[in-house]
Amino acid sequence: MTGNTDVVVVGGGYAGVMAANRLTQRDDVTVTLINPRPTFVERIRLHQLVGGSHDAVVDYREVLAERVRLVVDTVTRIDAAERSVTLATGGTVGYDYLIYAVGSGSADPRVPGAAEFAYPIASLEEAQRLRPVVDAAPATAAVTVVGAGPTGIETAAELAEQGRSVTLVCGEVLGPYLHPRGRRSVAKRLAKLGVTVLDGPGATVTAVTRDAVQLSGGRELPSTVTIWTAGFGVPDLAGRSGLSTDALGRLLTDETLTSVDDARIVAAGDSAAPSGLPFRMSCQAAGPLGAHAADTVLSRIAGEQPAPIELGFAGQCISLGRRAGIFQFAHRNDTAMRLYLGGRPGAKLKEFVCWGTVKQLADEARKPGSLSWAWSKDDKRQQLLQAKRGQAPATAEPAA
Repeated sequence: MTGNTDVVVVGGGYAGVMAANRLTQRDDVTVTLINPRPTFVERIRLHQLVGGSHDAVVDYREVLAERVRLVVDTVTRIDAAERSVTLATGGTVGYDYLIYAVGSGSADPRVPGAAEFAYPIASLEEAQRLRPVVDAAPATAAVTVVGAGPTGIETAAELAEQGRSVTLVCGEVLGPYLHPRGRRSVAKRLAKLGVTVLDGPGATVTAVTRDAVQLSGGRELPSTVTIWTAGFGVPDLAGRSGLSTDALGRLLTDETLTSVDDARIVAAGDSAAPSGLPFRMSCQAAGPLGAHAADTVLSRIAGEQPAPIELGFAGQCISLGRRAGIFQFAHRNDTAMRLYLGGRPGAKLKEFVCWGTVKQLADEARKPGSLSWAWSKDDKRQQLLQAKRGQAPATAEPAA
């Protein structure tokens, strides 16, 4: 490809910012980042926003390369045939390549009353809406957190550390990702904070009312504030635009992160489903996926065949208030191992991860192409893909 190349990145989270910064390696590439907010959201700190210990936002000037043009708007449609996106405020933006990094948000709870009476916290606006509600509730008010993944655990611990009366409704198990040893450590810390943990049979929420939560076992819990952290969904932009998605709505791609429908559309982050076998939704995956999406586009611009994604995991990091945390170490295929780091060292490591994730973006802005995740390769992914599908992953045709 000769002349200038216009690349549009849809979504300014961890994956989108990483991709946009990395694309600036070439002087002949113009990068436009379209995001509905004027500031970068540290999503892994939203529970801190609810608790009042952090505002969870960073100025884009701190993490975005100067050459990236930021457009504060929402993309309502992708027109692959015309190579353009339609904006909510009117008008279109054309592209030669598009990186789809719209991220994820709260899933439809599909539980009677949850949408009306429970507060999700998967987005900045949701967390900001919840913060004054928590502040206005009496100190002794019953707070129920539904969902015992990292967000639920962190939110419950954050509020309990402030003296709130918190019940964590797990559904089946506390911290499904965790190894049993790590799970016991988390349970011990939550108990020390005074969190009531409900798990096992009868601990699934069946309905939410204005002042109570009903469980599958027939129990009704008084609840002045109900916080919903059970499950994540993705925006339906890809599906509405006629692109192939998985059941959750993530854009279906090959292993280079290229859309199975269009070689000029590449996905990254929580909204990508490479080979129908997506990585865990996390900032840990978002950064490398954003970098790889950019590398795929740069390879196509250079007339080269993009490489398949090679991404391994290190574990899962969970804060347990401001004074404790846990880092659950994992095998590179993202399965937990016996080893974990807890207590105050776990809290320090979690804070380092939060700080380091933003620093990675800033480093890539200053020196695009400098970051590498070569150490974190999962050698078992190809075996898993072939076993799951019975064939080698399909690859989109090279772009003209």
